[in-house]
Amino acid sequence: MMGLPDAEALVTELVHKLKGRVTPQTAMVGIRTGGAWLAERLHERLGVKVPLGTLDISFYRDDYNQAGLHASLQPSQIPFDVNGCDILLVDDVLYTGRTTRAALNELFDYGRPKCVHLVVLVDRAEQQLPIAAQFVGATLTVPDGKILRLARDDAGRLDFKLTDAKPAA
Repeated sequence: MMGLPDAEALVTELVHKLKGRVTPQTAMVGIRTGGAWLAERLHERLGVKVPLGTLDISFYRDDYNQAGLHASLQPSQIPFDVNGCDILLVDDVLYTGRTTRAALNELFDYGRPKCVHLVVLVDRAEQQLPIAAQFVGATLTVPDGKILRLARDDAGRLDFKLTDAKPAA
């Protein structure tokens, strides 16, 4: 079994990388679920003034017809005006880039931001779309047939889990 990075240490690494980037006009949006957990932590530790937003990109996924609705579907919440905003879009793991594409599609339904920077805890460096994160905790190679997932325990501690990928239908 491969050694997984310490998620809590990577959160601290991202805080250091983002500290000089946050201004009073910076907004943060987390992609459910792991990205929202990470965004909560970063938002608090960086003292971001604009209220935290969250996206549930289920309806924007390009595999929606195959996957259908998830039982954990929650509404997106963007409690600020997106127009002209400098947004940090936060996700836990950047894999193919499809989740990020879906999140950008939904985010632009709320308005036209000035800029969007992608923040991820881990980049698997296996993108299938021309998408790259500007702020990365770590780059990690994951074995074929495995999925890297962020987990959160009852105390709020973040940790990575490696699980088997579901076979294609």
